[in-house]
Formats: sequence, C-alpha cells, structure tokens
Amino acid sequence: METGEIYRGRLIDHIQLVVRDLPAAQRFYSAIFETLDIPLGGEGPGFFWADELFVSSADSPAAQGALTGRHHLAFQARDPEAVTAFYHAALAAGGTDNGGPGERPYHPGYYAAFVLDPDGNNIEAVYHGPAKRSAPAVHITF
Repeated sequence: METGEIYRGRLIDHIQLVVRDLPAAQRFYSAIFETLDIPLGGEGPGFFWADELFVSSADSPAAQGALTGRHHLAFQARDPEAVTAFYHAALAAGGTDNGGPGERPYHPGYYAAFVLDPDGNNIEAVYHGPAKRSAPAVHITF
C-alpha cells in the first residue's frame, strides 16, 4: 500500500474500522467523502482507505478476523452546506439518521450532523464556524 505525505506530531496517526460488508462501507464512505472533498486514497483486496481512515473486511490480514466495535468519528466540513450535503449523501448511501444538520451546544458556531454507517458507527460532519484570527502580538519595549 502506498500512502501520501506523512505528517508528524499529530495525536492520531490512523484509525482502522473492520466492517461486515466492505462494499456497503465503501459506497457509504465514498459518498460522504465526496461531499467533504476527501479523496479515497486507494483500495486493495479486503480494504480501502482515505486520509487516515483505513477500512477493511474481517478476513483482511490487518483485521485479524475481528470486527471493530462501535466508534464515533467526526470529519471537518468547510461550511454548513457541506454538513447538510454530507447528511443527505450518507442517508442515500445506506446511513441511518442519528441527528440531522443543525447547531449544537458544544460551542458557539458548532454546526453538525450525525449518521450511523452500515455497521452502526456514529459518523459526524462538523463545521466549527469561521476561523478566528488571534490578536496580533504586542511588543512592549522598556
């Protein structure tokens, strides 16, 4: 498997989901990633990946024969419209509603939607609001 650029210093390097129905998972994730402008990185016998998410079937050597449990994954969206597009694409691709698009109380500007993927994972798209610029540094000379 060939990967793109390696990023150092992040908390998460990659996440693996082991799913019951790989074609259903690939349809689902391909549809939602298209709305979020995340390209699939590649695929092979029993797996596919996008960015740091690796999805495989239980019979893939990397899975060691066991399905993963239920997880919550949140993907960043560029704007509220992308969150809404994610939600509708997810439902059309076999997802189940778990909280439609809207503001959430987590912090001001938190706009998100939640769906369950075909394996019951809670998948979210979130827009955190416009980027805040930090105040310019103030230099004091004595």
